[in-house]
Amino acid sequence: MKQVITAQDVPATGELKVLRGAIVTAVARELMAARGVHLLEVSAEEMPAAPPEKTLALGADHGGYRLKEGLKPVLEALGLAIRDVGVHEEKPADYPDVAVLVAELVASGAAARGVLIDGAGIGSAIAANKVPGIRAALCYDQPSARNSREHNDANVLTLGARLLTATQAEDVLRTWLATPFAGGRHQARVQKIHDIEQRYRKGASR
Repeated sequence: MKQVITAQDVPATGELKVLRGAIVTAVARELMAARGVHLLEVSAEEMPAAPPEKTLALGADHGGYRLKEGLKPVLEALGLAIRDVGVHEEKPADYPDVAVLVAELVASGAAARGVLIDGAGIGSAIAANKVPGIRAALCYDQPSARNSREHNDANVLTLGARLLTATQAEDVLRTWLATPFAGGRHQARVQKIHDIEQRYRKGASR
């Protein structure tokens, strides 16, 4: 699936680098013309590093490998830069090893969000949530994906490859990525999660 450039990708001035063959919407072209932005098509190697807010960390164990590969084009079409930490084949792998790599990228700020896939999605969520700053949520349909973002400000999504079809997983992923944190009364509750985490971090450092 090709990269799709929309109006929200158009900078205020200067130039916009896109992958060769990218699809540029009519509205985006009109906005570039109005702003005097020059479109420059480049190879993947020439693309500048994406900012953290447009970067997504992605990982799977052997049970989630095929679904991970199937969801990559969806993420690319949404204009996200993917940090794929593996696995890169279906050879047996331990989900905690992959989960910690994705979680650390998100916790450090190198990626805004992360997606983890294993057979059921449960183990990856448990492992990722051991990393301070991570709020990983196992989502199994669109309502759970929406709730995890609106209410919990989840920054890592976990999926169960044995529990969802490819279409269902894509629907969950798209919903999760498109849903903003609602804030308001939910902000205080998320802060309490952070406070619990900090309390136990302090206890461990003694």
